[in-house]
Amino acid sequence: MNATTDMLVEELKGFLREDQVSKNETVLEQHSRDESYHDPHTPDIVVFPESTEEVRDIVKMADKYETPIVPFGIGSSLEGHVIPYDKGITIDFSLMNKVLEIRERDFLVKVQPGVTRMQLNKELKKYGLFFSVDPGADATLGGMAATNASGTTSVKYGVMRDQVRDLEVVLPDGEVIHTGNMAQKSSSGYNLNSLFVGSEGTLGCITELTLRVYGIPEHIVAGRATFPTVDNAVEAVVSILQAGVPIARVELVDEASIKQTNLYSETTYQEKPTLFLEFHGNEPGLQHDVAFTKEIVADHGCKEIEFEEDNAARNKLWDARHNLAYAFIHGHPGKKQMVTDVCVPITELAGAIKHARKTIDELGLFGGLLGHVGDGNYHAIVMIDRDDPEVVKSEQLNEAIVEYALQRGGTCTGEHGVGVGKMKYQQREHGKALHVMEKIKMTIDPKEIMNPHKLIHTKKEQR
Repeated sequence: MNATTDMLVEELKGFLREDQVSKNETVLEQHSRDESYHDPHTPDIVVFPESTEEVRDIVKMADKYETPIVPFGIGSSLEGHVIPYDKGITIDFSLMNKVLEIRERDFLVKVQPGVTRMQLNKELKKYGLFFSVDPGADATLGGMAATNASGTTSVKYGVMRDQVRDLEVVLPDGEVIHTGNMAQKSSSGYNLNSLFVGSEGTLGCITELTLRVYGIPEHIVAGRATFPTVDNAVEAVVSILQAGVPIARVELVDEASIKQTNLYSETTYQEKPTLFLEFHGNEPGLQHDVAFTKEIVADHGCKEIEFEEDNAARNKLWDARHNLAYAFIHGHPGKKQMVTDVCVPITELAGAIKHARKTIDELGLFGGLLGHVGDGNYHAIVMIDRDDPEVVKSEQLNEAIVEYALQRGGTCTGEHGVGVGKMKYQQREHGKALHVMEKIKMTIDPKEIMNPHKLIHTKKEQR
């Protein structure tokens, strides 16, 4: 640790408790990585604030010393967002984990950024409410906002950006602002909510969120449908959406992934392209939706469809889907997972998935494909050895998948975010608009201390 860092630590301890400032090697290592395959790197210091005021003072100190800041939620990101490659200060928000206010009649909740999705839903259940965004991991809500997370329910309820009414943000100079309000809509000013949601900690630290929540559905039905081909499955989804069936979740899992699911979750599903489905509503309406869906999928070659209304059976079905990444990890000890993430127009999805499957096989990699097919978002999970040529092949796979998506009007990331892994595709995707983003970054963060080397290339990197 250099002299500047020593001075910084002493000043931090001037307004933080001893246990809120850590240089412990184990703590530093815990904050050196996320769940991605990207190389880890330790910060100089990890701090654990308990209030907006403490975050403000930490940021002011970092501004004074021009020291990098990396906001850290729970470390579940998948593109290296929280890896402090420039060292500096990692701000861990785990102690800012209070549900501050539940306005049940306004369907709003106010939380600190360290609150996790499952923690929030446990509190909301008392009021007959739930928070809709479900990325699978029990991520923090601050981290989910920072990456504009989505997941299995986005086809009905939307993504994280759609749920945010207001954010409290500490800017790089220590100024504290609010980006919105509690109204259902507004035509006033620039949409700062949308600017900061998805900014990946490069513009400021989120210290409070006001979020939209929903009434728990009266009735829920989940199902599983198998098809002879991916084409059949995707076309069935398009037909379901075109028919106006109000589906809440629709997930595609390919044969290789179903095989891993059966091994890990001890299920006996047919090893065929499979749709996991869920419907929310009242019982009479759902009976009609289920019957209509059965007719639609039959027209697309569905070989088997089963529905579950019992809560335990539904949970088992979705646990199998959510645990898919862990099923691959468990089945390949010693290897690291690389998870791709692109989104295409729904009509391009079947071709994209077939292209990805062909590329995986041609490269000799082992992996599976799954996706939130209701919104055109899909992933490839491949298991790689960091010390093996598989790493090069996995990068080739990622580039092939991204290039296919961009050629067809898609995006390089539908929900995981850019981090460090997808920065090289930003110019290709955004063109001249990327320069506008760079200007915004340099205006708000002229010293480039906020999560440097993430999302976009900065002035320092170009020198």
